[in-house]
Amino acid sequence: MADREWAEKDYYADLGVSKSASAVEIKKAYRKLARENHPDSNPGDKKAEDRFKRISEAYSVVGDADKRKEYDEMKEMLGSGFGGGFAPGGFGGFSRSGGYPGGGFSGGTSNFDMGDVFTGASGEETSFGDIFSNLFERAGTGGGATRGAGRQARSKRGADVETEITLDFREAVQGANVPIKLTQPSPCTTCHGSGSRDGKPPVKCPYCDGSGYETDTRGGFAMTRPCTHCHGTGQYIEDPCPDCNGTGVVTRTRSMTVRVPAGITDGQKIRLAGRGEAGMQGKPSGDLYVTVHVAPDKVFTRTGNNLEVTVPVSFGELALGGTIEVPTIDGSVRLRVPAGTADGRTLRVRGRGVKKRNSEPGDLLVTVKVAIPKNLDDQATSALRSYVEAERQSGFDPRANWVGKN
Repeated sequence: MADREWAEKDYYADLGVSKSASAVEIKKAYRKLARENHPDSNPGDKKAEDRFKRISEAYSVVGDADKRKEYDEMKEMLGSGFGGGFAPGGFGGFSRSGGYPGGGFSGGTSNFDMGDVFTGASGEETSFGDIFSNLFERAGTGGGATRGAGRQARSKRGADVETEITLDFREAVQGANVPIKLTQPSPCTTCHGSGSRDGKPPVKCPYCDGSGYETDTRGGFAMTRPCTHCHGTGQYIEDPCPDCNGTGVVTRTRSMTVRVPAGITDGQKIRLAGRGEAGMQGKPSGDLYVTVHVAPDKVFTRTGNNLEVTVPVSFGELALGGTIEVPTIDGSVRLRVPAGTADGRTLRVRGRGVKKRNSEPGDLLVTVKVAIPKNLDDQATSALRSYVEAERQSGFDPRANWVGKN
């Protein structure tokens, strides 16, 4: 993204957040808008697709701390204008609309207007960033000099990409392969990402001699900008691919499968190396980070590697003991309930919890809870009355050791 394009866009407005929004607020807004406007959710809707691209572009800038700082500084400078800070003579500020007091800059022996600033000697446009991200140095009546001139430009790998998936509870415990679709800059299939029509490797750029920079001297000033022929890479494609214009990158929708390991927890991220945005002219791709959300289960909960389940039982099963069948994540097991087990007691089934690679499996923790019948027939009622009487005659008092008893 060229700096001049940054200057012409309001990325905060695109995401619906304020300039002072936190990184968390920006990410939350991006996720919401991306879900609403994703091409997969709006097939055939060109407006939604355009909004999705605009939202993604905005987040790629203000969602990155370094790029956001650079963007904010540039926008602030554009809004406030320059003060007269260069001597001798200095130059006046300029307004947001681009008008200059006095009709132009004055710098000792040279005067130039708006066109001189945004157009180089060859007629090529110079971006706002070429002006604000490079240093002007006054060099008297001799030639101008710019700090950093002649530095080797470094082309970066592709940007990292983030997306989200939601699994049901059992998929997260057992692991799953999840298919996803992403619309993003990807390697050009025509030139296989090289940017070259004939597959030949790039050569040293003859216009900047491989430095990646051009220097434009005007009067007492010198300005350095990325080379307009090699885009600052220092390398030149002699016969560019017609489908990607020599960049090696095109925007397309790709399908891929995310392998989710068993035992993943809610909010964990999976990194897929090299599956993010493609790098320019064959440079390495960024990484894809997949945030996993886990939906709650109706039967199980989880603490660490242990699974927890509550099983209803009868009073007789607790009082007399017995064997009950309890569910596990992949079937069921039989569990022995000792006689005289208290209501709410938790029994442990070892090794039937979460099984993670390279770690001991967790346990299944079974809490027994008495289920009280709402309706009893005459026979059951009579039997229960007989039991209560026998219990009383035996001397059993359920509140004998109760702290609330007087």
